[in-house]
Amino acid sequence: MKKPTPKKAKIAKKINKKKPGVEVNKALKEKMLEIIDQRPSWDEYFLNIMQTIGTRSTCDRGRLGCVIVKDRRIISGGYSGSPAGCKHCDEVGHEMHTVIQEDGTESRHCIRTSHAEQNAIVQAAKAGVSTDGSVLYIKMTPCYTCAKMIINAGIKKVVALNDYHAGSRSREIFKEAGIEYVLVNNKMQEYPDSGKK
Repeated sequence: MKKPTPKKAKIAKKINKKKPGVEVNKALKEKMLEIIDQRPSWDEYFLNIMQTIGTRSTCDRGRLGCVIVKDRRIISGGYSGSPAGCKHCDEVGHEMHTVIQEDGTESRHCIRTSHAEQNAIVQAAKAGVSTDGSVLYIKMTPCYTCAKMIINAGIKKVVALNDYHAGSRSREIFKEAGIEYVLVNNKMQEYPDSGKK
């Protein structure tokens, strides 16, 4: 049998202390210890929240969400969507734009929406909340425009769940600006109609 971690042993000891008239069920005690084992790290916790925020996105290309955190407290969130009062992709379709890279490859992007990172930064500004020294959690490596906004907003760390096919320049300027960049999965975010050639 595996020896319990010090944290588990301490909690098990508390659970085992019987109070008058209270019987602790063995199955309940095991379930409580199982929950402790499943407790997410801070990064996992905020990435899960980021993904939930993304479900509000009004553009089905990725359903992107973003959360900005300072001292382990959420200070702002955003998701990809059209500007307030404007029609959404989910209502009228995408406004696609083709970009030709220096190497000749093409990629397609929906330009109807503001990106999740942009909306999270704007929401913080609108509420008068400083993002200086904060951490940004996002579904994929930010685009070059968002990366520049992140740097100028004073965000010190970016945690991306997946990579982005056009994210190499963003990684370069993060390094140049001294922004810590963490890629959780070495997985490329895919789009059904990226048009990449």
